[in-house]
Amino acid sequence: MKTKRINKAYPYLFLLPFFTIYIAFNLFPIIYSFVISLTKWDGVNPSVFVGFDNYIRLFTSDPLFYKSLWNTIVLIVIAIPLQLGCGLLMAVLLKDYFRKARGAFQFINYTPNITTPVAIGLVFAILFDTRIGTVNQLLMSLGITTDYIDWLGQPFTAMAVVVLLLVWKYFGYMMVMFMAGLSGISDDLYESASIDGAGWWKKFTKITIPMLKDTFMFLITTSIIGGLQLFAEPQLLFSRVGGVTGGPDRSCLTSIWYMYDTAFKRFDFGYGAAVAYGLFIIILLFSSGNIRNIIKEED
Repeated sequence: MKTKRINKAYPYLFLLPFFTIYIAFNLFPIIYSFVISLTKWDGVNPSVFVGFDNYIRLFTSDPLFYKSLWNTIVLIVIAIPLQLGCGLLMAVLLKDYFRKARGAFQFINYTPNITTPVAIGLVFAILFDTRIGTVNQLLMSLGITTDYIDWLGQPFTAMAVVVLLLVWKYFGYMMVMFMAGLSGISDDLYESASIDGAGWWKKFTKITIPMLKDTFMFLITTSIIGGLQLFAEPQLLFSRVGGVTGGPDRSCLTSIWYMYDTAFKRFDFGYGAAVAYGLFIIILLFSSGNIRNIIKEED
């Protein structure tokens, strides 16, 4: 009997290290940060319980939170379609026209996705610097412009640089996912379409796109969730050009950047935690709605 009990206990003993680490470094911080969101606390003095005042302030009287949320949505709406389009185009080209050099192109295009945000922020800060930036030097040498463009100092151009950064970094990941989806499409479908006289465009729109519907849904869902958590790239980019929080006119201030600035620069940890949970609620609502739509389509 004792041997049987010991044998039954073995699986739980093997799982114990994982659950211990998970509770200590994941579950406890999540619960404790919610407790902090119900207080006013600067990290030094004793915390003061304020209930849901932080959440009421967040959703009713904080225009900066809504501005950061709006900026995040604009970046998502512009960047994700470009990422999907570039990734799909590159995947199709590699599948149909560049098979011999596929490995090299995959490596080159996917490398930005695994590059650290610090390096990316530094590279783009140098490229788009007003005086010594490579982009300005190239445009002036070609005669396209006659004066320096302050790429990172104007709201519109600053957001355009962030969008370009996001597309450059993530379209390689999209390409890899689309190539995985393309590998699951039978060549018989394309051969049958060719026999019926279908050209490349018709095969692309009538076979490739419909057969990649699940890949599209996965990439769009995960990209929106990831986009709502955007922080490192714009923060590092603009911290290297003068430390302006949110860029010029706060045009590139994202929700997570606002949360970070509130908690770790203004030392308002209670309100910063409330911002984090407010964003969590928004992501949860989007994810549950999207999952519900996917289930309805499958039914």
